[in-house]
Amino acid sequence: MRGSVCRMMKRAKHQQWTVGQMPDQTGRVFVVTGANSGLGLATTRALAHRGGHVILAVRDEEKGRGAAAGITAERPGARLEVRRLDLADLGSVRSFSDRLHDEHPRLDVLINNAGVMAPPRTLSAQGHELQFACNHLGHFALTGLLLDLLTAGRDPRVVTVSSVNHRKARLRFDDLAGERAYSPMGFYNQSKLANAVFGHELHRRLAGAGSPVRSVLAHPGYTATSLQMKETTGLLRFALGRIGNPLFAQAPARGALPQLYAATAPDVAGGQFIGPDGPAELRGGPTPVPLAPAAADGATARRLWELSERMTGVRFAIPAAA
Repeated sequence: MRGSVCRMMKRAKHQQWTVGQMPDQTGRVFVVTGANSGLGLATTRALAHRGGHVILAVRDEEKGRGAAAGITAERPGARLEVRRLDLADLGSVRSFSDRLHDEHPRLDVLINNAGVMAPPRTLSAQGHELQFACNHLGHFALTGLLLDLLTAGRDPRVVTVSSVNHRKARLRFDDLAGERAYSPMGFYNQSKLANAVFGHELHRRLAGAGSPVRSVLAHPGYTATSLQMKETTGLLRFALGRIGNPLFAQAPARGALPQLYAATAPDVAGGQFIGPDGPAELRGGPTPVPLAPAAADGATARRLWELSERMTGVRFAIPAAA
């Protein structure tokens, strides 16, 4: 009985959390990928309104500048930078990292938010399946390249955004490029499982080294964004964007709460997975939610990590705490 009451109290605590309860972020430096729209824009807006210095990592700089201008109009003096980053191109990831190292001595929080969803089979600049390349490999490489800046940060965190759909997925190690069989949603789900495996394994490695950096996972539930409309195939676009979004989805400002909580709440622990507390985790306030067993499997994590290092050419140097 006592355990049930404690769980109910914990649930209520998280359900009440809003951006108004976010601690002041003045002096903290954030990178948010995919920051010009949807969850990324909602996350950037909330952090900027609480005083954070946010670097908008975007594929389209013009759209990024438009997003930044809109936030600055709401909050004059907001500290925002717009930088180009195409996560599907590992050359762009390295260029972004090089510039960040030139301009900033430290980074406090990296929010791996950007993604593509269910396009027709497409290959990245390096010949990898687009969703695996953008959603997982690009963020894997970016995190590894920025880890030294994060280690120098204040309460440093990596927040990797997965999906409730990671629980439906399996990693197709024998056909990661979809050459033999390709399903738009199946490969999206696979990329979200890869995010979950990566975030959990990163936590294990950071904690084992005594690093000050925390790796936290988050997912937004079912949130209405342009993700369901831009790259998805015709039937999926109709089902998700035209029907699902108006009927079931929550607004981006609500969907961003789990990743904002993961990035800023003082009581978040490394390795936690933060998602909505409503039915089926589709909507609601941020709370710890369970990972799929496949996401915490050690053998799977080692295999994906080693493969990701080979595919990106990025090896993680995880320093211990000073």
